[in-house]
Amino acid sequence: MYLAVALTTSAALLLELSLTRIFSVVFYYHFAFLAISIALFGLGVGGVLSYIVAGWRGSLFRKLGILSLVDAGLVLLSILVVLSRGASLTIFDFALIYFTDSLPFLGAGIIVSLAISSSIERVDKVYFFDLLGAAAGCIALVWLLEVIGGPNTVVAVSVLFAAAGAVWFSLADMRFGRVASVALGLMFALTIITNMKYRFLEVTYAKGQKLRTGQFTKWNPISHIGMAKDGGTEMIFIDADASTAIAWFDFKHLRADSLHDLLHQGPGLPYNLRPGAKTLVIGPGGGWDVSRALASGSHDVTGVEINPIIATTIMRQQYPQYSNYLYLRPDVHIYVEDGRSFVRRSPEKYQVIQATLVDTWASTAAGAFALSENNLYTTDAFRDYFSHLTDDGLLTFTRWGFDPPRESLRLLSLAREALRQLGENDAARHVIVARADANKIAGWGATDTVMFSRKALTDADIAKARTAIAEAGMAAIYVPGDAAKNPFGELLLASDPAAYERSYEYNISPVTDNRPFFFYTVQPRDVKDFLLRTGGQSADRKVNVAVLNLFYAMTVSVVAVLVILLLPPLVLRTKLPRDRAVRGFLIYFLAIGTGYILIEVALIQKFVLFLGHPTYALTVVIFSMLISSGAGSFASRTVIGDSTNRLMGALALAAGLVGVLAATVQPILSAGVGLPFAVKVMATVAMIAPSGFLMGLPFPTGLRMLERRHAASVRWAWSLNAAASVLGSVGALVLALYVGLVGTLLVGGGLYLVALAVMAGSAVGRVVGTAVMVDEVSSALRE
Repeated sequence: MYLAVALTTSAALLLELSLTRIFSVVFYYHFAFLAISIALFGLGVGGVLSYIVAGWRGSLFRKLGILSLVDAGLVLLSILVVLSRGASLTIFDFALIYFTDSLPFLGAGIIVSLAISSSIERVDKVYFFDLLGAAAGCIALVWLLEVIGGPNTVVAVSVLFAAAGAVWFSLADMRFGRVASVALGLMFALTIITNMKYRFLEVTYAKGQKLRTGQFTKWNPISHIGMAKDGGTEMIFIDADASTAIAWFDFKHLRADSLHDLLHQGPGLPYNLRPGAKTLVIGPGGGWDVSRALASGSHDVTGVEINPIIATTIMRQQYPQYSNYLYLRPDVHIYVEDGRSFVRRSPEKYQVIQATLVDTWASTAAGAFALSENNLYTTDAFRDYFSHLTDDGLLTFTRWGFDPPRESLRLLSLAREALRQLGENDAARHVIVARADANKIAGWGATDTVMFSRKALTDADIAKARTAIAEAGMAAIYVPGDAAKNPFGELLLASDPAAYERSYEYNISPVTDNRPFFFYTVQPRDVKDFLLRTGGQSADRKVNVAVLNLFYAMTVSVVAVLVILLLPPLVLRTKLPRDRAVRGFLIYFLAIGTGYILIEVALIQKFVLFLGHPTYALTVVIFSMLISSGAGSFASRTVIGDSTNRLMGALALAAGLVGVLAATVQPILSAGVGLPFAVKVMATVAMIAPSGFLMGLPFPTGLRMLERRHAASVRWAWSLNAAASVLGSVGALVLALYVGLVGTLLVGGGLYLVALAVMAGSAVGRVVGTAVMVDEVSSALRE
């Protein structure tokens, strides 16, 4: 039974995480939250409906076997519904996806709930294998996405459900069911093998447009990569919505027009001031910025690309000829790593550090939780960059230009604050802003190249910059010495920059690693107006689409919670218990459910920089939480037993450890960012495990207490815990956005104190403890 439970929860978590990856490709990555909401909704509803299934005729294991086989088929249906959506997506499409994809989770919720309710006296062990299986699914995600791709990983979930069905039928002693399960599992395995060759089950439309893949397509945990020609140029497409052209130049015989294009486009600007510079390029993609540095005479260029498919598979292994072997040159050094992590651990200093349109709308799995948080664009990041520049070094970013400016203007706020922390208080002498294709500012196409110097720019630098901007046909938006003729100059020359930022139309205040939402530029006071005034495919709506999706998530979550809470009285005919003590005790499950997911989400976001990518943070943090919480559940009977005082002590200690984690996690992660990846994974587990262990104790202990006092209320505990998880996943977004990640951790820890207060004031624990003591005395007297 433990094995079957582990297979079921492994399948459920693998499906949830693989759907976040597929949703990130098919929709804008902010919609990845749908997979989390779908999973929590389905599991919660399944937990309640398990009471109906329990009343059906037949043995328990036979019913669980049938449900597992049905789930295997529903998984295939869920992926077919997602992949069959065309170029235009309506609200009907999203509703269809939401409720169809929730069905496998609903089945899994029924299975796990029935398994636990049938062995309530062993709930600690069942819950342990529940979390152990989920942790295994979490780990399997990275390997499966790398080896077989996104849609095939979903089909692998069907294999796991079929395997669970075979175990359930074995327990029911039903040979035919066991054979049918094995046959179905083999059929799904064959589907994966066949699809890897013929790709009949693959993403064809993404973000409302036909997916261009051409001669090459490959998935990994970071993104979906395709290659195709566009106007005669080889292009790399990242999740359909971001792209990078592959640069091809013969540097031994570089034509004059090619040299002019490389050095007189926006991103080429720093090389006019620092020709031959020792250069670091963050996110080099197809190699254009690397080519610019080489064209200027550089003999030492380092590129840090996070995606191994781009940096290794395409540019150095399968298609190096498309770039004239650019990444295999001895003067080009390519590292596959997160750019910020590389900078933090590197002892080198550079004359130019450059990032051109890095992190557009290419997806990350952590978009499920993090909206569009980005650790490349924070004051902490800029301080790291400036610390790795030589005294004459330049930090250069190219972002999309808008009128009025948002992204590029916020870069100035980040740099001004970082420079102030480094002792440079006259930011106006450190900044140059130039705009390419300024005639396209009303729509898409204008780009702002913003250069920051480590020390104040010299008059010679300023003169060179003006000449280079003029020769490139760009608009000089701000050069030191200019008057405050636009928002860039107004911000830099303002006597009170903070007041200017508060009064500006968009939120351009500096963001930190604690609140790394660089792309969220809607002022809190303007959220309502933004939702009402923007529409269609406007640039403003696309840039801040996270805001819309946050409110969509809140709406969907509220509806899902209402459905979950209405199920016990409407479907099960179970009303809230009249016993006031029991009703008050149910708040306990609401508190620990919300607290757990708030802490989990905040930790995922906190560990993104440390582990190098959102996918790795998602995987390692969830794995750590599941394993440690599973161990806590397994030990709950031994550690807590039926002692109310011990449970209250565990709740207090859990809240305390979360508080310590909130206070210490940032300095610890900053100190260890240069460690080898394997060591960082072990350090992550070690930091999270103590809190996770304590957070695994309260749920099974509370269930046992409630079962003894009022068994019918256990279904309400399941409902409230599921509702809390649905709301908590969205609440974590809101809290992270407005109070930061540390604040989110502290709120999560505070909810464990709420659970402690409920336990302290509830008669349930005291009555259960008394009953247990009476049973023990009676047993002793009988002996």
